[in-house]
Amino acid sequence: MTDSRRFYPAARLVAPRIHAHFANHIEAARERGVHPVAPLPDVADIEALVDSAFWASLRREENYIPKISLVFVPPGDTTQTLRFEHSLPLGATALTRVSPAVERAGIHLGVWPLEGELRVWGATRAVPPLAFVLEVAAPGLLVVKHHRGDDTGKFINVAVLEGDQVKIVDELASSLPDCPGLLASLVGFDTPASWAETPNVLVQLAVSMRAHGRGGLLLVVPADSARWRDSIMHPVAYGLEPPFTRLRDLMAQQERQGLDWQWREAVDRVVDSIAGLTAVDGAAVMTDRHELVAFGAKIVRRRGGQQVERVASTEPIEGTSAAVVSPSQLGGTRHLSAAQFVQDQKEGLALVASQDGRFTIFAWSPCESLVHAHRVDALLL
Repeated sequence: MTDSRRFYPAARLVAPRIHAHFANHIEAARERGVHPVAPLPDVADIEALVDSAFWASLRREENYIPKISLVFVPPGDTTQTLRFEHSLPLGATALTRVSPAVERAGIHLGVWPLEGELRVWGATRAVPPLAFVLEVAAPGLLVVKHHRGDDTGKFINVAVLEGDQVKIVDELASSLPDCPGLLASLVGFDTPASWAETPNVLVQLAVSMRAHGRGGLLLVVPADSARWRDSIMHPVAYGLEPPFTRLRDLMAQQERQGLDWQWREAVDRVVDSIAGLTAVDGAAVMTDRHELVAFGAKIVRRRGGQQVERVASTEPIEGTSAAVVSPSQLGGTRHLSAAQFVQDQKEGLALVASQDGRFTIFAWSPCESLVHAHRVDALLL
């Protein structure tokens, strides 16, 4: 267990629910013939992992905040491994001391029962489908994840723990009417497509927008229509003519040639460049064919349009319910502008990143006849 006499109460609260999630999805994967599938940690193992990671997150190593990722796998089940001659105890002290060596993205400390207790056997980059992964994102902030099952290295968030707050991602959120494709891809737990899916570029853009920390707004508009311009102040500060089409061209190349690391790196670079433009005051505008047509665009109410007064607000977290609120309750000017744009341009989509880390997808809901604000920051950690 840990090297601390204290116990993190949320660990005991959340462990049975996380265990049930992994048990259900591992069984379903095996029934579909997915192989190999990761081993299932028991409830006590999950408690110990969460408890140790939480206390490690509050420590410091030479004034640096530990950033680690733990994966529950045996040494023999992985490749690309670095195995310690002597395994380490699973405790805050040991995790904090080794954290500088494994803080880079994609490196996980392997944990497995050895010598009658959970121990850290080494580090690995290879993670089997549905492996239990626990990431220390910030002091007191933990994220439980599992691997998507494809070769993209992407993960699906299962739960977020922050202090005494526990958020379990609602995997049924993507089955609700009017669910945007972006939200479905983020939740995307165990649908057959999630095992060999083309990377969703909007997901990557959302992650990159949130990561730059300056706040931002991205509008996604139909490529075959110019009606979105009725909701933009003219002249546009940074209109692009011709449009920037590098991302569109890369996606077309992927469809012809398949995925490889060079293609992924090229996409990552372009995504980060576009996400950076969203930090400029105003909105970046991209078509649904991934063509960037403007940034720094000022949103205005469409002539003859009604001012947005109400929006439906939800978060894909178990135990939460929808609420109809004023858009001013969701955030500042970016949120209000995004809601107004989607009300006026119902085929559009608006992605809003706040400086404090919140992230909201605005989309029109025909079922509710309202703008729907989907808060998804728990899915982007």
